[in-house]
Amino acid sequence: MTVQEYMLSLGVTAKAAAAAARRASTEEKNAALLEIARAIRTHTDVIVAANKVDLERAAAAGLDSASLDRLALNELALENIISGIEQIVALPDPVGQMSDRVIRPNGLKISKMRVPIGVIGMIYESRPNVTIDAAGLCLKSGNAVILRGGSESIESNRALYRCIYEGLENSALDTGIIQLVDTVDRQAVGELLTMSGYVDLIIPRGGKGLIQRISAETKIAVLKHLDGVCHVFIDAEADLGMAHTIAMNAKTQRYATCNTMETLLVDREVANCVLPDLAKALSAEGVELRVCQETATILNGEIACIEATDADWREEYNAPILSIKICSGLDDAIDHISTFGSNHTDSIVTENVSKADRFLREIDSSSVMVNTSTRFADGFEYGLGAEIGISTDKLHARGPVGLEGLTSQKFIVHGEGQIR
Repeated sequence: MTVQEYMLSLGVTAKAAAAAARRASTEEKNAALLEIARAIRTHTDVIVAANKVDLERAAAAGLDSASLDRLALNELALENIISGIEQIVALPDPVGQMSDRVIRPNGLKISKMRVPIGVIGMIYESRPNVTIDAAGLCLKSGNAVILRGGSESIESNRALYRCIYEGLENSALDTGIIQLVDTVDRQAVGELLTMSGYVDLIIPRGGKGLIQRISAETKIAVLKHLDGVCHVFIDAEADLGMAHTIAMNAKTQRYATCNTMETLLVDREVANCVLPDLAKALSAEGVELRVCQETATILNGEIACIEATDADWREEYNAPILSIKICSGLDDAIDHISTFGSNHTDSIVTENVSKADRFLREIDSSSVMVNTSTRFADGFEYGLGAEIGISTDKLHARGPVGLEGLTSQKFIVHGEGQIR
């Protein structure tokens, strides 16, 4: 079978399975999810061993540390994945939910029903946890999904998919609802992008190059998860102790995530108070500092830093590197974020309610925060159970995409014989 024939067979199976998924009851979907969770827990050792093969191969191939971090699975990571499935089970089923009911003057009753999108094509790199997150969210939201992970995580994805298949086999649902592209041939992605007769939505998760390629090559709708150039702005009226803690967490809690702070902005009025201690703490954690000239003057050679370039303000490092810029107030900070940000996640630390409100209104990002770490921009932390990605698009879903983001709405009209 050629790659083209193989991918077509997945598409045909997925389209048929999507019809079955639409018919599935909440109880049937939840039972299948719990069977998948049980299978993962039963086969934890097998999954970890498969992941070890991927990690060793990736390290030998020179994969960078951020990608290796995203690739790694251990018992704790698998327990977190299982917890995500259990959260999805506990969430309300969006399928069939009714809203916006109105009665027209002619007596027609019009409302909207939430419905599955259909078949999702999921293309992702490095992160094997996406295999389960995407499978769980698509299943609960009544969609079929074709999963295409990166070649660097193929053994991990195969082990996880065997758990998914086992869970579906032990349930009342069609095993075709969730399928894994079981080849590392790059042609498989190209074929998936042409399958507009079978696939309703493509969701890519990975580097900017992958997402740009997919957006350019397919006529299928794409839900984009672009880079996370995330900012924290320390306002002149911030609680500086809080600001220090938030900035440290936003940068150092984990480096390889899209919601990690990449640029720290500091109001000039408090820069002398906050930057020396904060820069020292960041440096002690091994963070390389790329700073504006004014910040370098404040640090006065006591803390190692290098001068930032214009490219640094646009960079998603996914590494222990942070750019720092001093701003002349809120307007300057908003202007910087609007110019260099990626519309992902941005946070202000301030005790001034008016400034906080302005920041919330004027920063055009998928998550905008006050007095908290950007690291909370996450489907699990938002109570979505898991996320299939963080959309920086404006249509149709934005921010962490959970169950509701994997559905659409259709109009439902009830009449009693009315004619126009």
